[in-house]
Amino acid sequence: MLLEVSGLTVKFGATEALSNMGLTLERGERFGIVGESGSGKTLTALAITGLLPEGAQVSGSIKIDGEPLPRSEREMARLRGKRIGMVFQEPMTALNPLMRINDQIEEAIRINAAAGAPPIEVPNLLREVGLELRHGDRFAHQLSGGQRQRVMIAMALASQPDILIADEPTSALDLITQRLVLDLIAEICTRRHMALLFISHDLKAVAWLCSRVAVMHRGKLVETGLVQDVLGSPKQAYTQKLVAASRFNVRPLARPPIGKTLLEVRGIGRDYKQGGPWPFGGKALRAVDDVSLSVDAAECVAIVGPSGCGKTTLARIIVGLDRATRGEIRFAGELHHGSDLPKARRRDISLVFQDPFGSFDPRLTIEQSLSEPLRLEKLDASTHVDRLIEAVEAVGLGQEMLRRYPHEFSGGQRQRLAIARALVTRPKLLVLDEPVSALDVSVRGEVLALLARLQADFGLTYLVISHDLDMVRAIADRVLVMEAGRIVEEGKPHEIFARPQHKLTQDLMAARLPEVG
Repeated sequence: MLLEVSGLTVKFGATEALSNMGLTLERGERFGIVGESGSGKTLTALAITGLLPEGAQVSGSIKIDGEPLPRSEREMARLRGKRIGMVFQEPMTALNPLMRINDQIEEAIRINAAAGAPPIEVPNLLREVGLELRHGDRFAHQLSGGQRQRVMIAMALASQPDILIADEPTSALDLITQRLVLDLIAEICTRRHMALLFISHDLKAVAWLCSRVAVMHRGKLVETGLVQDVLGSPKQAYTQKLVAASRFNVRPLARPPIGKTLLEVRGIGRDYKQGGPWPFGGKALRAVDDVSLSVDAAECVAIVGPSGCGKTTLARIIVGLDRATRGEIRFAGELHHGSDLPKARRRDISLVFQDPFGSFDPRLTIEQSLSEPLRLEKLDASTHVDRLIEAVEAVGLGQEMLRRYPHEFSGGQRQRLAIARALVTRPKLLVLDEPVSALDVSVRGEVLALLARLQADFGLTYLVISHDLDMVRAIADRVLVMEAGRIVEEGKPHEIFARPQHKLTQDLMAARLPEVG
């Protein structure tokens, strides 16, 4: 047996964060760990690699090839480099922003090289992970998310490890890039006969990539076995809940009929300066290129496409956070150019940001954060308080939450509060940028059900930005497919996804992973 973990328990003071965890991993096997945030998935990986934070009290047994992990950090660092490779969740944070990619990979090779072993060449590693050699001369910020993740994999492979641990390696990637990275991990593990410990809350990715799986909840092992048994016919109630939530089944509610056109965008474009003082000689990057669309009252329209296609830039122009280079927008029949959203209209259009934690100021209470949009309106103190209470109660939370700070909430609660902040001005249009991409699979269903209820209760109009086709299919009335700043296909979700006409839409559908269960 290559890896044996038994009775692994991790405590922080009196708090038991991981309880009696056990798993085994054979050479060449691919094993998945699934569960919600805080379930102990990453903590298990950190314990195996000896990277637990200071203050962690560890008991139990971890063995590699029958030998327990060394006690000294120097020996553990040597073992980490030569036997275990780690691909972290956020490559932008894990990579050194001041070093070129070639230098970072070379450093990993130099530190982990075994005595007498043939040298590994950086170009060979770049080719193995599917990167062109020119990418080695760049810095991390000059690469796309998928390219950065490939660099992380190349660095993990520098020591030719026996075990590759991948912690949420595709959580922030668009559908096509996600599939490419998963294919790459599978191909490399097979070719190198390398064991894989794959940590994710994406059940479809785990089912596609792994042969066995463990389900964790609140630091404990709930269920383990073959993927087809655990995810296909789950025995435990928690596993059944996860599998059901992964299917995005949103219960239809009675909602107001779709009305007249609320938002009309005509010929919107956005150019950015690149490499010089454009338009006086520099080159222009065209992020949005002659986009036209309309959204009717009480309708839900989704915009899908790969990262960098211009979805978020377009959303920021619509809500007045960015200026269009050209084009015009008509909202509720009122015409304005993309560069001058009237202040009086800002209360009618609200944005829910992609990252619910990063969008809140950690120094402000929720009451203070939710009060900021109300500066657009002149309200007396009593009405002001009533609006705040109305907003938090609308998203299923109590008014006592207003006195807390963002870090005191779970990810799902923070997303509910982000929606409450968007609702506080009683808008007509809600623009949601990847509203569930940062959430656990079970919380996603709760947030989507909340959006459906809010639309039914308040007649809200939604413009949803996403790369998750399953979520779009569940909630959208119409879908627009965007590529390189342009809308390339439009229609009802079930029609477009069943018979995609454009090459990009066909690629998106081909990249989808099969359902679990």
